[in-house]
Amino acid sequence: MRFEVDAILFDIDGTLVDSTSAVTRSWTKLADRHGMDPERILRVCHGRRSRDTIEDLFPPESHDDAERELHALELADLSEVIALPGAAALLTRLPAQRWAAVTSGDRELMTARLSAGKMPVPEVMITSEDVTVGKPDPQGYRMAAERLGFDPARCLVVEDAPAGLQAGSAAGAHVLAVATSHNAAQVAPYAHSVVGDLSEFSVTVDDDGGLVVESQSGA
Repeated sequence: MRFEVDAILFDIDGTLVDSTSAVTRSWTKLADRHGMDPERILRVCHGRRSRDTIEDLFPPESHDDAERELHALELADLSEVIALPGAAALLTRLPAQRWAAVTSGDRELMTARLSAGKMPVPEVMITSEDVTVGKPDPQGYRMAAERLGFDPARCLVVEDAPAGLQAGSAAGAHVLAVATSHNAAQVAPYAHSVVGDLSEFSVTVDDDGGLVVESQSGA
C-alpha cells in the first residue's frame, strides 16, 4: 500500500479514538428510555450523525428530546475514551496544515473525546453542525479538503465505518479503512486498502510538503 497525497482527512470515533463502549452505553440508555430496541439502533448508528439515526428510527415527536438526551449521555461518558493505537504518534508527525478531521459528531463532544484521548484538536474539524447532509454524503470531506486548500482527489480519507468510507469515495479521495470497529471483510468493499489500525502505516513528509503513506500490512 502506498499513497502520495497532499493531506489526510481522518474520521474521529473508531479511527483516532476508541469510543465504542461509550457510544454503545449511551445509545442503549437512550433506547431504554424511549422503549426502543437498542440492537436495531446500534446496527446502523456508527459513522452517522446522531440526528440522522434518530430521525430514521424514533417517532417524530421525540426527535428533539432524544437528540438532547443523547448529547448529555455522551458528554457524561468519557472515562473509557482512549486514543487508538498509533493515532497520537501519527498526528504529532503531521504538519497541522496537512490534516483535518471530519466527524458525524458535534463539535463539543468531539473536542471532549479528543481531549479525553489526549489527542490534538485539528485546526480544521468538520462536524455535524457544519454540514447539511451527513455521511455517506461526501459534503464533509469535500469541505475539509477545501478548507485545507487541496483537491479531494489529492487527499487520503481514513475511516472505520462503511458510511464514512462511502463518503470519502464519493468525494473523490483515496480511501483507507481501519478495521477497528468493523472487521476487514465489512469495510474492504468500500476502501482502496485496509489496515488493522493506525500503527500499521507510516507517513513521510516529502521536500514539497506532500505526504507519502505506506504500509506493509495493507490489503
